Amino acid sequence: MSIPARIAAWACIGSLGFGAQARAGDMAAEARRRPVQLQQTTCAAEEPCELGSPERRQLAGDVAEYTYQVRVGLGAHDVLTLHRVVREPTAGTPLRTSRSVFLVHGDVWGFRNAFLAGASSPAVDSKHSLALFLARHGVDVWGLDERWVHVPADTTDFSFMKDWNLGLHARDVGTGLALARAARALNGNGVGKMTLLGWSRGATVSYAYLNAETQLPPELRQVSGFIPVDMPYKLAPDATTERTAACTAYAALAQLQASGQYEGGQLGVLLQSLGMLALAQPDEASPIPPLQGLTNKQGALLFGGATYTLQQPPVIPFYHWAGAQLSGPLPTSLKWMGASFFFENMTQASPYQSIGEQVDTLAMWCGTQDVPYDDHLREVMVPVFYVGAAGGTGTYGLHSLSLLGSTDQSSLVVSGGTGGMLPRAEEYGHADLFLANDAEERVWTPILDWVQRH
Repeated sequence: MSIPARIAAWACIGSLGFGAQARAGDMAAEARRRPVQLQQTTCAAEEPCELGSPERRQLAGDVAEYTYQVRVGLGAHDVLTLHRVVREPTAGTPLRTSRSVFLVHGDVWGFRNAFLAGASSPAVDSKHSLALFLARHGVDVWGLDERWVHVPADTTDFSFMKDWNLGLHARDVGTGLALARAARALNGNGVGKMTLLGWSRGATVSYAYLNAETQLPPELRQVSGFIPVDMPYKLAPDATTERTAACTAYAALAQLQASGQYEGGQLGVLLQSLGMLALAQPDEASPIPPLQGLTNKQGALLFGGATYTLQQPPVIPFYHWAGAQLSGPLPTSLKWMGASFFFENMTQASPYQSIGEQVDTLAMWCGTQDVPYDDHLREVMVPVFYVGAAGGTGTYGLHSLSLLGSTDQSSLVVSGGTGGMLPRAEEYGHADLFLANDAEERVWTPILDWVQRH
């Protein structure tokens, strides 16, 4: 399967709006001179962009998932996984549809655990996943695993992550978008632009991509609409306490990075341990030092339902992944999802993550550092729909919309209470948006409605 030359040029522009747009014409001409095959090579300015052979798995009903390995550099870990979740009228034949979405995951979890968690979990119905829900309703769903998702657990030298930052991940999103659009064109869907949805850190990466895409010629831009989910790109001027905390966290992480630490603290390794212990030995004493005095189940619930207690310092007050019933400072149960489902997801965390995108995010929240990722926000004109969780970053994400040039803006902040009566510490959480039992009704359906209207 070959990519049309023009789309191949989009995918192979090494920086997709980070200074390489002047080469687009030359690259398009070069692409016309030589065929571009979707096999294994490097997605870089000097090489054709190629995909490995796809793997297919049946999900539920007539929905299937395809995964492709995409080499984006010469290093051993310079590889993305591109995902497609789509209905098939007949096996192996993707549905033709004008609606498409490209999903970008956040910290800890890759595409499958962020957007397809229910598809392989015995704890919930197999259809309980955002990507599968959208596909069942005729949306062609694409997304990617960032480079760090598949870094092996036995890795000890992380020097290859030195330059992995927001800019790099944003370029990878651009590559993924271009390849997705190429494949859609080959399936008879045309070369229309795609809706971009980023959750958590994925929203930050997506903002960075959109900021850069404004510097490309209109015909090379790839996004038709943007759904940032539960993440501020920059903090509001009156968020002084939060900004101070962000500056403190930035200074600490930037110092670690400068000292040669390029991995972000082995959070995924910790989450894997917490989840496995909570499932296998829920009532045994936790062996993890920060959680001594708690059982394994209590420790895992604390990490999910009172995440803010383990953040030093917490930037967003009472931020948590999952809304919980609290007894004093300790969660006793989760409100909107089964604990076993959450624990299963903890076990599927990626072991390691690069520190660069975290440092860049905190730099923007702090506001005292000059970063290149917010210079053109006013030039972003695509429609925007912000979705937040009242116990996640929630309303803190609304200020970022005011920095864009978009005139079509709307928002939804999901609350577990009526009239905002719940304490923030007990509210709908950051991961509830995709894992909660009622997420389909309260979160995914509004997203689908917006995509169908745009």
